[in-house]
Amino acid sequence: MSNSIIKVENISKSYILKHQNNQSYTALRDVIANNAKKIFNPKKAQNNNSKEEFWALKDVSFEINQGDRVGIIGRNGAGKSTLLKVLSRIVTPTKGRITIDGRIASLLEVGTGFHPELSGRENIFLNGSILGMAKSEIRKKFDEIVDFAEVEQFLDTPVKRYSSGMYVRLAFAVAAHLEPEILIVDEVLAVGDSEFQKKCLGKMKDVAGQGRTVLFVSHNMAAIQNLCDKAIVMKKGQVDFPIGDVNNAVRHYMRSVQESSKVDLKERKDRQGDGNIKFVDFEFLNENDESQVELITGQYVKMKFDYECVNDKVLSNITVAAAIYGDDGILYTVVGNEFSSGPFSSVKSKGTFICELKKLPIVAGKYIMNIVISQNGIMEDWVQEAITFDVEDGDYYGTGKIIPSSHKSILIENSWFNK
Repeated sequence: MSNSIIKVENISKSYILKHQNNQSYTALRDVIANNAKKIFNPKKAQNNNSKEEFWALKDVSFEINQGDRVGIIGRNGAGKSTLLKVLSRIVTPTKGRITIDGRIASLLEVGTGFHPELSGRENIFLNGSILGMAKSEIRKKFDEIVDFAEVEQFLDTPVKRYSSGMYVRLAFAVAAHLEPEILIVDEVLAVGDSEFQKKCLGKMKDVAGQGRTVLFVSHNMAAIQNLCDKAIVMKKGQVDFPIGDVNNAVRHYMRSVQESSKVDLKERKDRQGDGNIKFVDFEFLNENDESQVELITGQYVKMKFDYECVNDKVLSNITVAAAIYGDDGILYTVVGNEFSSGPFSSVKSKGTFICELKKLPIVAGKYIMNIVISQNGIMEDWVQEAITFDVEDGDYYGTGKIIPSSHKSILIENSWFNK
């Protein structure tokens, strides 16, 4: 007898995209001319606007059992969020069928399920009611929710006045504590601070430990592997790796990212941020500022990030960071100027950021780099899987001994003594 709690059969979701003409305005004479065309030649009377059918999901099928902890992996635009919205009944599929046996609590976007004019207290009861819970059940969980969210001081304040971090803390606390059979969480947790993210992951583990089902979308492969026992990989709206072992799914995803052709940073569309300043190019350099194709453990290397601003406005308090992941999805290190040398007080409208590594501190293997620029703490440009690169064996410590690639780690200078 099957104990499936979610069954998805050939789900597809399409949207109609409208492309407007390039005219900045339409003159009265154009309106008259177009109307005249409609009378004498209807076929030629069509305006310059065009429509395109876009399939966000295409023939997606899978089955999830009660108590499964499933990670949903994929690049931006892979269809992950659309899939969660369909499962949460926020969006109706164009084709296919979904069978769900249980109450669902979803945390998909900041503010999902909250009424901005109501207070935090009122929204807790509102969400509980939506889940079909009686007031007495919500009251039993109320103190636990408030304590977890750490918003007691603002409990009677309309949530429209909450910061995004406060919003997410309360929304997650409500979703996780009101005992749904299925908990769905999107990348929205990235809004919170690192300590709260750990707290949320711990709570989701507790939820799964109670036999409830968790679906989790994240670009943090370490978090996926830490929380989930299964995963599915999405690519261009389709299933690229069917639900299976989470480690195998992560390896498949990281391998596909590395194998994909390198895209010019300037042309990358799947980026996030306010966009006042953007990465446009990247390369590794050696000590003579020559392009460095082959990287070796322990060698001197510079990372050169070219950037452009959207206008000539001088930007201030700029931080740049690069996160390096292995092909196993584990984050190995983050380098950035915020803590090492301090933010750039101001930058030109076009230029280069240089990060100098006197000894490349990673062993041989394949790596992926995410890069981000922020201004005054606000993200301006975040490109995930922006650079893929290989590192060859090198004598990091100068002892003639090579650290094997199976010992994937960050290498640090160290000395040993015996007294």
